Amino acid sequence: MKAAIVLEPGKLTVRDVAEPQIGDYDALCELLYGATCSGTDTHLIKGHFPWPIKYPTVLGHESVGRVVKVGPKVRHFKIGDLVTRVGTTPPDSSLNVTWGGFTQLGIAKDHWAMKRDGLPASQWSGYRINQVVPPGIDPIAATMIITLRETWSYTTRLGVKSGSTVLIVGSGGNGLAFAVHARNLGAARVVAVGSAAREAEFRAAGVHDYIDYHGDNLSTRIAAVQPDGFQFIIDAVGKTGLVDSVLPNLAAHGTVAIYGIDDYHNCSINPNLARGTFTLYRGGYDEEEAHEAITAQLRGGAIDAKLWFGDAAPYPLERIADAFDAVAKRRHIKAVIKLNA
Repeated sequence: MKAAIVLEPGKLTVRDVAEPQIGDYDALCELLYGATCSGTDTHLIKGHFPWPIKYPTVLGHESVGRVVKVGPKVRHFKIGDLVTRVGTTPPDSSLNVTWGGFTQLGIAKDHWAMKRDGLPASQWSGYRINQVVPPGIDPIAATMIITLRETWSYTTRLGVKSGSTVLIVGSGGNGLAFAVHARNLGAARVVAVGSAAREAEFRAAGVHDYIDYHGDNLSTRIAAVQPDGFQFIIDAVGKTGLVDSVLPNLAAHGTVAIYGIDDYHNCSINPNLARGTFTLYRGGYDEEEAHEAITAQLRGGAIDAKLWFGDAAPYPLERIADAFDAVAKRRHIKAVIKLNA
């Protein structure tokens, strides 16, 4: 089968690898579509991922697959189910897998059955991300579930709710997801800071104001639209100095959250730039807890995956490098990869 492999930093290719073998609790899935991630995937391709990675590695963590075969102890997946976050397993010791979703076949584990049968949590807890997609959600749209679950869990744990004021820094896929969630949670004021090229998408998502991050006096320009400051600032990029540039716009006793990973191990905050005491959020997220909320919003129309994908046709797996290049050149916020012909 074909798989997208990062041979070493800067070298992405598509090659044949061995098909995964299923175990007792495994469901073999035909991978249908995957979405590019400018955070995880791009950092892996460039060699800038904040945690150690062994290359070569099979890329992809936003793929969905259709169940084609199940192991003898599988009780919660059936043939034909659409499943989130499916990835392949390492075919041999020479090839690593970093989730491995950009391939043609993958494995989902019946973590519910594994838990109930008494297997240690270390064997199944990491597979709670394998969830069944309910009927009525297009497989292409379903690739957005991964980003949306992560950011919804993060946003709700952060405490954003009806009446909140929220500043989002970053205009990539995650920044747009935070904007959509804040509006769907009933935030009274949502302002985004990012590239001028992304204003239309963020306006469509319902932000009240959009500010180009280029130019001088960023915090002054933000203050002009929200003089009282924001209860929440979400940094969806994670570059050193980015929070400092907007920290004067945080209301006293507000909360800052750094979600992006660009400078994960080197981020710093100068608290003297703040208006007063503030909280740094470190509560993380849990994809599983957000699955039902996100699939309900997709089915009900509260979230439209076309905000991220537009009307662009999916790229075939063989052209995955072109997809990432198009995202880097801002032709797409996210691109869809068709994993099987």
